[in-house]
Amino acid sequence: MNDDTTSRGIQTTWRDFQAEIEPLRPTLYRYCRHLARSPWDAEDLVQDAFARAFASLGALQEPPRDVRAWMFRVASNLWIDRVRRRAPLAPSPEGQDGPSRDAREAAGTLLVQLSPQERAAVVLKDAFDLPLEDIADILSTSVGAVKAALHRGRGKLADPDVETARTPAPGALDAFCAAFNAGDLDRVAALLLDGALVEVVGASLVVGREKARTTVLPGMLLGSARMASPEDGGSGGGIDPRLAQGVLPRPARVEVRWAHGEPLLLSWYQHRDGVEAVRAVSRVEVDPESGRIARLWNYFFTPEVITEVCAELGLPHRTNGTISGCIRPFS
Repeated sequence: MNDDTTSRGIQTTWRDFQAEIEPLRPTLYRYCRHLARSPWDAEDLVQDAFARAFASLGALQEPPRDVRAWMFRVASNLWIDRVRRRAPLAPSPEGQDGPSRDAREAAGTLLVQLSPQERAAVVLKDAFDLPLEDIADILSTSVGAVKAALHRGRGKLADPDVETARTPAPGALDAFCAAFNAGDLDRVAALLLDGALVEVVGASLVVGREKARTTVLPGMLLGSARMASPEDGGSGGGIDPRLAQGVLPRPARVEVRWAHGEPLLLSWYQHRDGVEAVRAVSRVEVDPESGRIARLWNYFFTPEVITEVCAELGLPHRTNGTISGCIRPFS
């Protein structure tokens, strides 16, 4: 068996696993969103939990009896390990917080004062109403320890009024919008570092400006032509027509909006029913020395992220499902 055959076999098995686990995704995202401080961290945790679960399947002596509880356990362990690896942070001065945390996250998610175990226990009990025995199993601890974590965690909860300082959006974002909306692929690519990472979250990751210029960026700019049905002048080969919802084969329009304490790129698509709606959200990391984009995350196949961001901003949106429901991936 050559390397190409092996790679295709792994990809096929991974896609099959994603399709099987897909019904659990909204519930798992909801759980991860309670744990994490932003939708981006929650989506990362979902993706990592899927990958860890997939990798561990071969080591299981028998299939998990309760797949939801198993995925909760995988996500919990990942998140607890991640938090414990971080260096302890000194508490912020009263009434202040970092620019990455906005008021919605401060008031709408469980606070950072809770330990990882306390936060997970409170979420599993108060948000999902799981029995104490199930929570103990998920967290690999005793019922007594769960009760103690719930008592401590609930005692620490607060609802602070946080004002979030905004720093100006990097000039690279405005330049990206101008180049993108002009349909100038070369100008868009020129805004990236030579070794930039460009990721369609949950679908693909490419390294390097030139690779991005020939794969992901054309999908972002011209993907609507593949999403649209042939009757609308498209090829009808991008995503399930039921999810495309009459998108027209016109290039998306991108603009900068603020949400969750940072500037985001929102991609607007036009539809047959006359509605222009957001169908993708992107984030960027800008290199401070060159002013170019070092990393770009495109949240196209992440319905929960798109829904949360657009609901917060009060914007019309339509989601594209996940990559497991895609007829032909963009890259």
